[in-house]
Amino acid sequence: MKRILLLFASFLGLLAGCASPASPIPTPYPPEYLPTVVALTAEALARAASDSATATALISLPVPTETAEPTLTFTPAPTYTPTSIPLHKSAAIEIQSPGPMSRVISPINLRMNIQVGSSRRLQIDLYGEDGRLLSRTLKRNVPTSNRGILQTAKISFEIPSAAEVGRITVSTFDKEGRLQAVNSVRVLLLSTGVNEITPAGNPSEPVGVVEPSAGEAVSGGVLTVRGDVWPFNLQPVIFELIDADGKSIGLRILYVTTIEPQLFETTIPYKVSEPTPARLTIRQDDDRIPGLFYLYSQEVLLNP
Repeated sequence: MKRILLLFASFLGLLAGCASPASPIPTPYPPEYLPTVVALTAEALARAASDSATATALISLPVPTETAEPTLTFTPAPTYTPTSIPLHKSAAIEIQSPGPMSRVISPINLRMNIQVGSSRRLQIDLYGEDGRLLSRTLKRNVPTSNRGILQTAKISFEIPSAAEVGRITVSTFDKEGRLQAVNSVRVLLLSTGVNEITPAGNPSEPVGVVEPSAGEAVSGGVLTVRGDVWPFNLQPVIFELIDADGKSIGLRILYVTTIEPQLFETTIPYKVSEPTPARLTIRQDDDRIPGLFYLYSQEVLLNP
């Protein structure tokens, strides 16, 4: 009997050894996204041990339009460290100091690397935790450079309490006066004490647009937008087309359910009767202090 059982067990082992290996799982990413996915995955390894968020999808919120309902194709990407984002260009507004949630007293010593808009105008706002404007600084004729220009400012403030959360928001504008770029950092405002400055945040642009390219001409009444985004929070990411007069001519709202970096592909319906230069903006509001936290933009040419 023992001999029969041993022979039977050997036969089962032989069958298991002859079984073909499992087929590899096909990648959910389109081929053109693979370099971005590989780079993001490498960056994710350093943060994976401490980050417990689960990647999920952006959800498209339809906007009423006369054209056919656009569709959204989305694939989540892994997390990465807040040092620099692979394949992303440097941020148009890089806030070098103070870093996120630094403890600061008045005046705040602000240090930035700025790629100003075509208007060469720079605006620096400090908001209190209830959204009230505590300080505004305007700079004109800021030098231009594709690599950015170092800019500094002193921001004075007064608060009624011992401490409160504040937001420094830096904005640039194009020649038509439209927002060209916005970036922000939250700080802890102190009425007395000493500065405790944290390291700077991410120096790369949180949004990377693969399609359309800057200045690209499109037609057919629908603009396809593809790329990836690292959300700051769970507020919706808003895609909007703004004409030279500041009028919105196309809108798409995507919901975010995680702060993981995510790939997106969506469409923005628009309606024009002649070739129309427009600015594609991608923005996100603050989830704690009322107001805009971040905005990325690039120009496109919309044809009927």
